[in-house]
Amino acid sequence: MHVIRSLVFYLVFYGGSVLHVLAAFVAIYLFPSRLRAICDSWGSLHFWCVMHILGLRLEITGHQPSGPAFFAIKHEAAFEAIDLPNRYDFPAAFAKKELFDIPGWGRAGRTYGLIPVYRDEGAKALRNMLKEARPRIAEGRPIVIFPEGKRVKHGERPKLQAGFAALYKLLGLPVIPVAVDSGKSYATLWKRPGVIRMHFGEPIPPGLPREEVEARTHAAINIFNNPPAG
Repeated sequence: MHVIRSLVFYLVFYGGSVLHVLAAFVAIYLFPSRLRAICDSWGSLHFWCVMHILGLRLEITGHQPSGPAFFAIKHEAAFEAIDLPNRYDFPAAFAKKELFDIPGWGRAGRTYGLIPVYRDEGAKALRNMLKEARPRIAEGRPIVIFPEGKRVKHGERPKLQAGFAALYKLLGLPVIPVAVDSGKSYATLWKRPGVIRMHFGEPIPPGLPREEVEARTHAAINIFNNPPAG
C-alpha cells in the first residue's frame, strides 16, 4: 500500500509543482508581489499531500517564535526544505549557489528572498550573505539555515559548518534550533506512513562564544539522534 501511496503522491505533488513553477515564472516578470502567495500555496500543497496521501503525521513540540530569528534546522529529507514556506512566515533561507544557476528557478529564488551560499569564496562569501540577509531581517522575516550544510541520514550527527558560527556572530539574532526526524519515513523512494517529529528548541541568545553556540545548537538539532547510552 505504501508503494501505491507514494506513486499517487509523486503524481499529485509533482504535477501540482509544475503548475506552481509556471505560475512563478509568470509572476517574477509580471506580478513579483504574487510570488510569495505562489510559494505558500506550493508549501501547503506539499504538506496536504504528505498528510493525506502518504498518511504521515507531523508532531510538533516546543515553541516556534514569530519575528526575526535565526532558525537552524536539522536536514534529513526534502520534507523540511519544501515545508519552509508553509511552516515559517515568509522565510529567507540560505541555499547553495548552484540552485540559483537553474534557469527560471534562480531568479524566482532571488525574487522570493533566498540567499545564495558561495561555499568557496571565504570572507567575500560571508560579506555577500550578510549584505543580502540584513534587509530580510529589517523586513521582520525569519532567517533559515541548515547548519550541517547538506542532507544527512537519520542517526548521523556531522559537525556544523564553520560559516554557521560566523553568521550567528554577525547577524546578532537568537538561534532557534529545530530538530526533525523526517529521514526515517520521508527520505526513502517508497515513503511509509508514520510520524515526523519536529521540535523547536529553547532560543540560544546572541553573543555567545563560538564553541558554546555550536555545541548547544548541535545538541539541540540532534535530540532525535542521540547516541545509545554506554
